[in-house]
Amino acid sequence: MSFRELWLDVLNVPENYSYTPFLQLKKRYSFEECDAELYVQANGPGTVQRVLKAFPKAVHGKLPAVAVPFYFPERMMGFDLETGQILERYTPIAMMSHLAKRGFMTISADAYHLTYLSLDLERENCTRWKLVGNALHHDYPRWCGMGKLLADTRLLLDALEKDERVDKDRIGVAGHSLGGKMAFYAGCLDPRVKAVLVSDFGFVWEKSNWQDVWYYGERLAEMKQAGMDHSQILDLAGGKPFLLLAGEDDDEESYASMRKASSYWKNPENLHFLHHASGHRPPPAVLEKGYDFLEQSLRKS
Repeated sequence: MSFRELWLDVLNVPENYSYTPFLQLKKRYSFEECDAELYVQANGPGTVQRVLKAFPKAVHGKLPAVAVPFYFPERMMGFDLETGQILERYTPIAMMSHLAKRGFMTISADAYHLTYLSLDLERENCTRWKLVGNALHHDYPRWCGMGKLLADTRLLLDALEKDERVDKDRIGVAGHSLGGKMAFYAGCLDPRVKAVLVSDFGFVWEKSNWQDVWYYGERLAEMKQAGMDHSQILDLAGGKPFLLLAGEDDDEESYASMRKASSYWKNPENLHFLHHASGHRPPPAVLEKGYDFLEQSLRKS
């Protein structure tokens, strides 16, 4: 099997994973610096995910758009939707609201730790991840959590593609940490994505917790033995504009692995790496450079 076939065998949804898609608007919000819409979207057999779109106060023409996957949308907005309470820990990396202020349509959703099982646990309780990872593995033994995260992120791209306010030729993805993992896979594997911004997600296997059951679990050892690594996923991006903001879980070793992606050998100007080396989270000035990259990459020709 080729590396593409090996990866698709790991990531593609199983044949018995079928359901009827739907996206239903539930509520509209008007905030000081952007507006938003809350939806419910089918994301698996018998399950749904909350989906939030945020966009500038004034919409003129079709907007460039960015999917921003993460744990749940409020963290990428930087505040609670209902109370307005500021989430101080997440405000500095609130990519959704930051990009909406810059004129993008943005979209995010609850990750599958909140949707796959009905659990009597707070959504911040990290125990959820192990419980849902084990449940997914039980239900689909040859699938994996990363495949589920990819599938749910692609649903966000479906929602953007069907939104008449969005310029379908100017769709990107952006994500930090867990969100970076989701953005990396969706951005590289989905041709609808034209530019990819990822932050400190662990490009090299040993730099992050890829072995945990909610990502790859025991299957990771099999994948390593087959010689699979993330340079192959990046290669499948086909040379589209790509920027990795490295800080702690990514470093110069990540960049060395990135440069193995042969689809960028003819387009080296599209492969970008910025090592701020100031910890896991990028400082505001570094994030602004990431947003500048998206604006430039998704600019109309």
